Amino acid sequence: MSTQPQNTDAALSSEFGGDPTETVTPLSKDNTFHLLQNERRRMALAYLNEQTGTVEMRDVAEQVAAWENDTTVQQLHSDERQRVYIALYQTHLPKLDDEGVIEYNQSRGLIETTPHVADLCEYIDIPQLAAEADADTTAPVETDSSTAPLGDYEFEWSDYYLGLSGLSTLTLLASSAGLIPASIIPQFAIVVLVVTAFALSAAGQAVMARIA
Repeated sequence: MSTQPQNTDAALSSEFGGDPTETVTPLSKDNTFHLLQNERRRMALAYLNEQTGTVEMRDVAEQVAAWENDTTVQQLHSDERQRVYIALYQTHLPKLDDEGVIEYNQSRGLIETTPHVADLCEYIDIPQLAAEADADTTAPVETDSSTAPLGDYEFEWSDYYLGLSGLSTLTLLASSAGLIPASIIPQFAIVVLVVTAFALSAAGQAVMARIA
């Protein structure tokens, strides 16, 4: 009995949960403009447009981080790499997947492109991307859910949660030591306030991720 060769399209369909033979629906102008608003998405698209076959998500993150920091992948610092990785993982690649631009297997970190990638790249000035990444500008830009500019400091959610945790711990310790009289603020009320602060922070981050 002869063995039939594996169907490559079928294998990709099984891997990414899509049908490679289905007709690709053109993106609307609104979706096109929204997807191209963010510089990291433009860089990710530019990189993906130069690749063939299945692409490792980590490779995309490293190249985008290198462009942003005007350096090479080999010279990237871990924090530079991690900042971009988190933003792509949590926000930008899922959005491109939702819009049908890519097929993104988030759990395995694998990406398969669709013809939409080339279509979107027609609107991107590829040679200008690296220059934009390190150019100073006063024009308002869209920010990622993981970071937001604050003067000369780039806000990080990880720093925020670390600070909130420290403040909450100090407050609870002060209450336990009697430095905050229970007659003024009961310890139970402090616990409720701490839990509420974390819940509202998580909700705010989730909303920013959806908007980005």
